Amino acid sequence: MLDLYDYPVVIELPVLWGEMDVFQHVNNVAYFRYFESVRVKYYETVQFQNVLDGYSKGPVLAEIKSQFLAQLKYPDTISVGIKTIKMGASSLLQEYGVWSHETSRLVAKGESKMVFYDFTSGRPCAMPKALRDNILKLEPYLVKEKTITSFRQ
Repeated sequence: MLDLYDYPVVIELPVLWGEMDVFQHVNNVAYFRYFESVRVKYYETVQFQNVLDGYSKGPVLAEIKSQFLAQLKYPDTISVGIKTIKMGASSLLQEYGVWSHETSRLVAKGESKMVFYDFTSGRPCAMPKALRDNILKLEPYLVKEKTITSFRQ
């Protein structure tokens, strides 16, 4: 079972009334915004902006998916966690969890793949060593990780 304490970066967000759809639960699009918000906090934590080569290199979201486990409704507050489950030479596979404070349960989980990209050449490139070092300081277990399982629970 995913546990909030397994995530090195966690944020809290209010569920907004405008995120609800005609079926009176949070629309699926909102979850991708939640993932984006915690991903930005993660990048701030590992000082992503400080190690970029100007703006000629940076991350691109190559893939993202979500699994919805329970309805989320307004009013509520959520905790959203992120962790890296695999770091390649030019990519990060990251996992997300979304917990409802109202129901005290995991309501969604997801994964995304970020690829480090050289915008000048139009090709993937290696992540800067300083960024890799910052990620390993936050998540030292990545040195030992050899395999990953999608949507671990």
